[in-house]
Amino acid sequence: MLNRWRRDRKLKKVKPGDGHPVKPYRWWQPLTRSMFSHEHRAQDGGTETYTVSVDYFDFSSTSGAYRADLYRNGRHHASADLPALFSVPGGHIEVAATLTGLKRIHFIPQGAHAKEGRLLTPEPRSGEGLRAALDRSHPTVSAWIGRGAVVVLLIALILGIPQTIEAITHVPWVAENIGTFTSPIQLPAWANTALLIAGGLAALERALTIRYHWLLDGDFGEWDS
Repeated sequence: MLNRWRRDRKLKKVKPGDGHPVKPYRWWQPLTRSMFSHEHRAQDGGTETYTVSVDYFDFSSTSGAYRADLYRNGRHHASADLPALFSVPGGHIEVAATLTGLKRIHFIPQGAHAKEGRLLTPEPRSGEGLRAALDRSHPTVSAWIGRGAVVVLLIALILGIPQTIEAITHVPWVAENIGTFTSPIQLPAWANTALLIAGGLAALERALTIRYHWLLDGDFGEWDS
């Protein structure tokens, strides 16, 4: 019942499209726009192409969330704030994001479990498409990059949590009512800056490969995704 409620909630957010054509993907957009496609073979033997575009500079004015636009054969078919679920022939397209990019953009066949979804095909010039090309051409290098991202995020998590707790306990109300905490780990400013930059790059790597774990990648508020 809970999964059905979540699904229905996402479907209710979908708004019909206005038919405008999809904007061409530009060379400068790999880190600012994601575009994926799903092909469906129609009953008449033809092929329909469903394209999902997410512009990370196009926030919803009401919710502040990213918005996904769905195009059918190049024409605007629907839109919704993320996380979203679009009905398409044979199933649904599920789209969800974190602060650094997409964590979910899959086609889920009718009646299948969400985990059985199939990743959509990325636009070759997008960040996700270029990362997928690297994985195909140099799988060993790609695998080590992925492992390195996990290691960096684990280090950032281990070193960052005590310092974050210390900062929180120094808020006057917390200090007066709960007490203070001194982190056993004290890093110099340059080390914290380097860790922040490395963590951001690692999070971006995870987003470009559509990998997500609630602990490594944060985003605890996305409870209904």
